[in-house]
Amino acid sequence: MAAGIQNISKIPELNKRIFITLGLLAVFRIGIFVPTPGIDAQALLAFFNQAKGTLLGFIDMFSGGALRNLSVFSLGIMPYISSSIILQLLTVTIPHLEKLSKEGESGRRKIVQYTRYGTILLSVIQGLGIAIGLESMKGPAGELIVPIPGWSFRLLAVITLTSGTAFIMWLGEQITERGIGNGISLIIFAGIVANLPSAVNNTFSLVRTGEMNFLFVIFILVFAIAIIAFIIFMELGQRRIPIQYPKRVVGRKVYGGQSTHLPLKINSAGVIPPIFASSIIIFPATAANFINIPWIKAIAAALNPTGIWYNLLYIPAIIGFTFFYTAIQFNPNDIAENLKKNGGFVPGIRPGHHTSEYIDRILRRITLWGALYLSFVCVLPSVLIGRFNVPFYFGGTALLIVVGVALDTAQQVESHMLARSYEGLLKKGRLKGRRG
Repeated sequence: MAAGIQNISKIPELNKRIFITLGLLAVFRIGIFVPTPGIDAQALLAFFNQAKGTLLGFIDMFSGGALRNLSVFSLGIMPYISSSIILQLLTVTIPHLEKLSKEGESGRRKIVQYTRYGTILLSVIQGLGIAIGLESMKGPAGELIVPIPGWSFRLLAVITLTSGTAFIMWLGEQITERGIGNGISLIIFAGIVANLPSAVNNTFSLVRTGEMNFLFVIFILVFAIAIIAFIIFMELGQRRIPIQYPKRVVGRKVYGGQSTHLPLKINSAGVIPPIFASSIIIFPATAANFINIPWIKAIAAALNPTGIWYNLLYIPAIIGFTFFYTAIQFNPNDIAENLKKNGGFVPGIRPGHHTSEYIDRILRRITLWGALYLSFVCVLPSVLIGRFNVPFYFGGTALLIVVGVALDTAQQVESHMLARSYEGLLKKGRLKGRRG
């Protein structure tokens, strides 16, 4: 590992990409502290301290605390993620989008363009909703969060928030193109990791004041390392279906005959199921902040993230969305048809329909384990906070994103280093050949 890190400094192109990535992420973090005009920042901060466990707190986590300050980046990258998910779902149901997805690079660019339009539309809707909601909210002392409400504030807020989301989207695309790793994922990663220092500081403060045992902190640290190792193991885990290609005789030469495999990840759906499930379940808790209706307040209280009812709904929702999203991503019939066209087959399984059933059966089994794994990790924060009084949020969607993005970025760095090594070997080979 140490030798690999030292080799990074020897590759100028990789160094440039890393510096560009860090610079653009720094721009994102600076924008977190640029406020939207027309609000009382202190009243808003006090309100968010009371709104933990709601959809507002969920969005604030992904925006790195920008929503708490109502900065120009308050909406974060969530509108882009929602637009991407909606486009993926529509690709399955709308023939035109399905045709575009199969047209290669040109079709992909068109879908990306539609995703951008959808991002702007969702940003306008969410920005207007937040502006109207803020006008009706008050701080703990009864002070107005928006001192001068009206359409002037609403239009200013919509323009500011939409522009901020569009700029973040551009930053993400620039990181993907000119930097290292997936830009959108790294922006979410930076927003989540930014909350880590405050959590560590709060923990040490509790130890200094005697409210938390030092041995318990050591136990939590060891437990956290074990959970991270478990997530890495599950994220890298896959079921490999062997694929055999028959030999073909062309003239006097024999081609093919190689063996390969079809990798099926245990967690093919990623973090989309927990995001969907939590967004739907905590919606009543968010609506209760804007609507003063007793039965909505009662539902919001019952759906506390550390409560039993929340988890009883959360786990089945994660499992259901995992199967649903995996079914969208993988079509066993298409996989079997492509194998048949290319002459490939699964040893012991007939090509065509039987291969499709075989792949579907294996996919269902590993998806079940993937769904249970996601449920365990996402329910973990509720158990730690509700039962053991852990003073910080550990686990759940945030940890899945952090570990997943770290693994993907490390793999891209490694691929750049391998490509550089292969290039050096080829140059040596060419020089030897010329001398000979």
